[in-house]
Amino acid sequence: MLLAGASFALMSVLVKLGVQWFSSHELVFYRSLTGLLLLLAGMTLRHGIRTGRHFLGEHIGLHLRRSVVGFLALATYFYAVAHLPLSLAITLNYTAPLFLALLMPWQLNERPNRPQQVTVAVGFLGVALMLRPWDSAPQDLVAGLVGLFSGVMAAFAYVYVRRLGCLGEPEWRTVFWFALVSTLGASALAGLGGWHVPATSEHVAVLLGIGLFATLGQLAMTRAYRKGDTVVVAAFAYSTVVFGSILDALIFNMEMPISAWVGMLITVLAGIRAVQLTRNGK
Repeated sequence: MLLAGASFALMSVLVKLGVQWFSSHELVFYRSLTGLLLLLAGMTLRHGIRTGRHFLGEHIGLHLRRSVVGFLALATYFYAVAHLPLSLAITLNYTAPLFLALLMPWQLNERPNRPQQVTVAVGFLGVALMLRPWDSAPQDLVAGLVGLFSGVMAAFAYVYVRRLGCLGEPEWRTVFWFALVSTLGASALAGLGGWHVPATSEHVAVLLGIGLFATLGQLAMTRAYRKGDTVVVAAFAYSTVVFGSILDALIFNMEMPISAWVGMLITVLAGIRAVQLTRNGK
């Protein structure tokens, strides 16, 4: 899981570098297209010309809903990375376990217990300390709320992934539909603002790096959840925040007030606790 955390952090660094030349929607497009092409290549090598039949399945509607919320989570996360300190954007995206606890009564028919309710309340106290609505500039607050929305969409995505898993859908099919919908959605949004052609080797390296690190992180995370304990793996998933904070300081020299760092710590600990309580409550 540490490999996944480092990969996602490096992907986020490249996103922050890439917004100098490309819109966040274009970066989502290249990230998704790379994953889509790699998956298609792998499946073609495995199944040959019969590959197409393996992608359809029996639950396309559910795959599409999961893919749409996943795309929204990815698009809003990339926007937050472009406009906020890297460590802050990553932490806001990792509020998904807190929102998942709020979604349980409506989406999973599970009622949160008192420890879960307290954990969520503490977690959102951390979010408030990070966003500091009482003294943040309007544009920073908007970017922060967009980043928080990425956590909401990530929670919905988890709900749909869980449903698909219960129906016996393979993980690669879920990843395929997500990559396809994200590629098409990002292409449409990027087209509204105009495309920027990669003009230098540096541009190409950034775009390829985003796609490759995202794919490596996805593969490492999938393997970690398959082989390891859910709570331990989820705790190590927050290593992305640690790696992101280190890279943020080394590369971008971003500075945040002490209250924001305290809020990040509270949110991360609450997120890990929320995962543990959700697992124990099943």
